[in-house]
Amino acid sequence: MSLGTIESLEKAQGKKLYDYQKEAIENIFERIRKYPENYNLLFQLPTGGGKTVIFSEIARQYILETHKKVLILTHRIELLGQTSQMLLDIGVKNKVIDSKVKEIEDPEDHHCFVAMVETLNNRLNDEKIEVDNVGLVIVDEAHYNSFRKLFKFFNKSVILGVTATPLSSNIKLPLHDNYNELIVGDSIKALIGKGFLSQATTYSYDVNLKSLKIGINGDYTVSSSERLYGNYLMQEKLLYAYEEKAKGGKTLIFNNGINTSLQVYQMFKDEGYDIRHLDNTHSENERKEILHWFKTKPDAILSSVSILTTGFDEPTVDTIILNRATKSLTLYHQMIGRGSRVLPTKSKFTVIDLGNNARRFGLWESYVNWQDIFRAPSAYLDGLYSDEQIEREFKYEMPDEVKERFSNSELENFDIKEEYLKVTRAGDKPKVAVETSIENHARMVTDNADDFFDAIELMGLLEKQIEYRLKRYSYCISKSTNNYLKWLKDDYDRKLKQRVREIFQSE
Repeated sequence: MSLGTIESLEKAQGKKLYDYQKEAIENIFERIRKYPENYNLLFQLPTGGGKTVIFSEIARQYILETHKKVLILTHRIELLGQTSQMLLDIGVKNKVIDSKVKEIEDPEDHHCFVAMVETLNNRLNDEKIEVDNVGLVIVDEAHYNSFRKLFKFFNKSVILGVTATPLSSNIKLPLHDNYNELIVGDSIKALIGKGFLSQATTYSYDVNLKSLKIGINGDYTVSSSERLYGNYLMQEKLLYAYEEKAKGGKTLIFNNGINTSLQVYQMFKDEGYDIRHLDNTHSENERKEILHWFKTKPDAILSSVSILTTGFDEPTVDTIILNRATKSLTLYHQMIGRGSRVLPTKSKFTVIDLGNNARRFGLWESYVNWQDIFRAPSAYLDGLYSDEQIEREFKYEMPDEVKERFSNSELENFDIKEEYLKVTRAGDKPKVAVETSIENHARMVTDNADDFFDAIELMGLLEKQIEYRLKRYSYCISKSTNNYLKWLKDDYDRKLKQRVREIFQSE
């Protein structure tokens, strides 16, 4: 590398770093200096913590300290340009290796290279490009497995992988097979406490995921997700959740299929909301126009299909809606992370979970032992709650606005499971527990209704609680098929209405 390029880099101003970023860089350089060749490090930092800032500064300092070159690998075209610009901003002259680059002229003029994985792999295999004197290879979004094919070309270099979630996208290819150790940065909770990330408030809505199928990649298939999230009841649940918790704010909706996203778009449009749809079939210009609209409109709703999980940064997002279920911890963190950026006017955001994801993985800001996951990913995945366990442990909480409509009643926590155990131990039939529940609901309605027509409206407000109680009852009697639950609900509604009418007539 020429002396002139080093001198120009020394004169360049690095980006201002926060204390936790400086500490991470010091920890990483301590390992690089101890193991200057043939050593693979993995660094974890939450989405929104500034991983690109950190590894760009590492590249700058590494070049100055060693006079060797740096290669930065990414898997998305959007990240390619963002990374190259970040490096230029801190004085690191770099060469982007994309599909247009067939060979590198004057390689000594470049401090570092920024490359797409597949493009670089093809050029190296065809011996069209030689990347000499590379001492450090930085792998962005290192949990993806596409990078592994390039490691053989840099077996004497230090490889630094960076990711928010050090859990391989393929359980059969654990990250500890390719990285010697993991360095963990500040946690989500710590970054929230220091004011670098927004605080999330998560609202979970009960969703029956029995119809979802798991594909060969270990996550729910698009086809089964389309069938579930495209049905009328789920669309209504999404609209209800939005209007209850997110209405009027900037909202980003994640779906698991284009058809579902288009249905979401049409439903909100029919309801008079300003909404757009975005997926990977849109052109670059269409995408730019849609994202500009989303950025500038305060109450914009954007329905998307995974395309915005990485390489997208819009701090003004108020609400993230997970209109999908996922088995991927990485995807879960990526989606929620899109709303976690802070602004002078924003320190909080809302998460609406319509896929039981928070119950599967824990809240986004909850503590995660990344070292344990890195060492034993299978044990972590095996320990996650199954969909059936999540469904059984769900507890319905009556919304405050519904509670207000029943202000004349003591809303004691009626537990139909306890009632079932009580009546069966007393030798009564299990259905007595359901009859007791009907009486409980009938009294709640009549105590708070002025007349029978008012009572009909109140019975409608109890629908979610009724469904929850009946589902719990069905688990007790080991009979929870959809057809049985539908029959049970219809019978319950009929008897409740009849009992309410009787009470009004007698009084």
